[in-house]
Amino acid sequence: MFFRLLMESFLRQRRRKALAGIAILLGTTAVTAMLALATTIGDRIHKELAVYGANIVIYPKADQLDVKVGGVDIKPTTGGAYLKESDLAKLKTIFWANNITGVSPELPVKMAATDGTSLSILGLWFGHPFGSGTTGAPTLHPWWKLNGAWPSSPTEVVAGSRLDKRIGDTITAGGNTFHIVGLLSTGDATENDLLVPLPVAQQLANLPDAIDRVEVSARTKPEDAFARVDPDTLPPKQREIWYCRPYANSIAYQIREAIPGAQAEQVRRVEQSEGTVLARISGLMWLISAAALLAAGFAVSAAMATAVLERRGEIGLMRSLGASKSAIALLFYAETGLLSIVAGTLGYLIGSGLAAWLGARIFSGEAIVLSQILNPVLLPVVVATALLVAIAGCTPSIRTALEMDPSAVLRADA
Repeated sequence: MFFRLLMESFLRQRRRKALAGIAILLGTTAVTAMLALATTIGDRIHKELAVYGANIVIYPKADQLDVKVGGVDIKPTTGGAYLKESDLAKLKTIFWANNITGVSPELPVKMAATDGTSLSILGLWFGHPFGSGTTGAPTLHPWWKLNGAWPSSPTEVVAGSRLDKRIGDTITAGGNTFHIVGLLSTGDATENDLLVPLPVAQQLANLPDAIDRVEVSARTKPEDAFARVDPDTLPPKQREIWYCRPYANSIAYQIREAIPGAQAEQVRRVEQSEGTVLARISGLMWLISAAALLAAGFAVSAAMATAVLERRGEIGLMRSLGASKSAIALLFYAETGLLSIVAGTLGYLIGSGLAAWLGARIFSGEAIVLSQILNPVLLPVVVATALLVAIAGCTPSIRTALEMDPSAVLRADA
């Protein structure tokens, strides 16, 4: 009998049920789209803001030491200290190794060309294997404009646009003849450099395995007050929490632990820009989600209030025939729950597609893939949210229905 009454309510009140279902559908569609975007927004913003460069820089700790005699700084420009290129493999051993998306070591070398001019040579990685992918200067500097090709052999170099060179020209330095295969525009002092593969710069400087500086790009959590705390002053439990959060500071701290003699610091300009943008967009998403859920709740409440008003005779008859308040309430909640599950599932499917479409349009026209369209983790969350909103919306109307006097309702309808 219960299931018959349940099915009859859907058959006889198709219009009311459709209106309530559409309200839940629209609300869950908006929530699903916002949640699906929110789960990937950090990585996407990180890619978008990668044009600002690395967010962590590594250099020799000894470069921080001042060497002065008689008030005059006599420390060499290079600081006289170098890191080891071979130690960069240790970046893949830290806790947040998978968050490191790019690495670019550098080694500057000053030397004279055969024509007597001074050359500023910069050794870099170009498409260097690292972990499961490749990385290097082009990866961390996507705004660089290259005319030609990157070096693919020890005799090939790229010349900065201010060197007044052409593709195909040759330069002889340190007993080596280099062929220019590309011209580079960067908008900074790098346009005065001759860019060579890192092993070539190490050979020219007679510094095997040496690097002077490393730029690192990593996916990080926006900085907050806890991120700026000195971890060495925290109790063990709090320090572990700080250590296991992907702050730029905590990743830099782990890099300092992994690489001997290294000092790693976050580049605040990039990190703060990423955090500010992410916080504002996340806040807007939560606001849209809350507004959609609130509107869905009001719509369900209005639809249920109308349904109760139309069915007061039926409610009075059931009460007069001995139906308990809990049985009547269960009937209404079962109707709402079934409607919420169906509308919530449809809202999840439509919202997932909407999130993929929005992501492809907003974030650099990226391709829509199946993993972006359907996130199975969100399905129970969205359906549970639809149930909570629908139950909250219909509860006042159900309470009103249970408080009605059956005899008064039946006499009014007679």
